Amino acid sequence: MNLILLDDDDFFDDNRVRISGRRFDHITTLLGKGKGDGLRIGQVNGLMGQGVIDSVDSAALTLKVHLNESPPASLPVTLILALPRPKMLRRILRTISSIGVKSCYLINSYRVDKSYWGSPLLASPQLHEQLLLGLEQGCDTILPHIHLCPRFRPFVEDELPIFSSSTANLVAHPGGGTPFPPQPQVPVCLAIGPEGGFIPYEIDQLGAAGFAPVHLGRRILSVETAVSVLLSRYIG
Repeated sequence: MNLILLDDDDFFDDNRVRISGRRFDHITTLLGKGKGDGLRIGQVNGLMGQGVIDSVDSAALTLKVHLNESPPASLPVTLILALPRPKMLRRILRTISSIGVKSCYLINSYRVDKSYWGSPLLASPQLHEQLLLGLEQGCDTILPHIHLCPRFRPFVEDELPIFSSSTANLVAHPGGGTPFPPQPQVPVCLAIGPEGGFIPYEIDQLGAAGFAPVHLGRRILSVETAVSVLLSRYIG
């Protein structure tokens, strides 16, 4: 936890907050902080700054906070991701949140197991928790927007053109297309398929929507690794 994130409900006046639970345990036990110590803080979907511990009891602490810094710039990437299995999705959500992606569309694909769409992880509180963990890691405050799109064709035909008309559009496709550009254009919509990749019909549909297939070479990467490798090309 590189940043202590504050919710609106934590504030009991304009510049003081009360923290308990997981964050309290982390601050007092793992970081070993006590009265008078400073912490790096941020308000969810707001500014960042510094906090100083005012008081500590057995279950909570209070902070005097000063928020005056903007969060880091977002990554200029809209991610389109075929829904992975839940355990992998947890890690991917934390990764995209920490790296600065602010819009992610989880879509269906022929090779996506139908049971994945029934995962409790897709409920709003569980998604929110994983995204917060990523923000804490990456020292950011702005939550990504996660869009659930369980029907492939309506998504590609009806929704995708709305937000991809003014971006560079790429689809990761092992064994096909051209090498991923060393200096990719931004902003970009980047589509990544399931384990095994998109099927030819899906590649054709994405191609008709203006998405050029690209690859990372001869090696076949897991979805989780491919997400990290591809997004890293847009940092800096």
